[in-house]
Amino acid sequence: MDFDRKEVTCPRGQTSAGWHGPYPTCSPTAAPLIVARFTKSQCQPCPARAKCTTSRDSHRTVGFPPRELLVPQLRNRADQQDPAWHKRYAIRSGIEGTICEFAHGHGMRRCRYRGQPKAHLQHVLTAIAVNIERLSRRSPGESPPPRRPTIFQDYLDQHGIPRLRSWRAVS
Repeated sequence: MDFDRKEVTCPRGQTSAGWHGPYPTCSPTAAPLIVARFTKSQCQPCPARAKCTTSRDSHRTVGFPPRELLVPQLRNRADQQDPAWHKRYAIRSGIEGTICEFAHGHGMRRCRYRGQPKAHLQHVLTAIAVNIERLSRRSPGESPPPRRPTIFQDYLDQHGIPRLRSWRAVS
């Protein structure tokens, strides 16, 4: 992507025919989108077409955020390849699982009571109930049962990508 000349070059060396945007997206919280288009005559004869687009009879369209949003996004993706990032995220993933359990399993997205003191009491009592529920599932001295792998974990295993089993296993 060349933001200065407003063009995109495909892996086969073809240059985009048009550059439009940035357009606002359908969601008010989503980032604006720049759209670059290639012509049918560029895409039809290309031998690498199957890698670029699933469309059989149309051209390739590429959508991406503006430069000021794309650069930090690419930097963050590069940081995610660092083993230290994986150690920090392993802790967060366990916390996110607990938050998901509260939100979906115990209706914590909506408060049953009005007023902050009553809402706080609801949260505290729900947390106590969840802890009792978790503790009652196992007998004394028993370690927690292993969880079924998620779809994402299955994907990592199928493609031979190493994954951390637990944040406790990280040294």
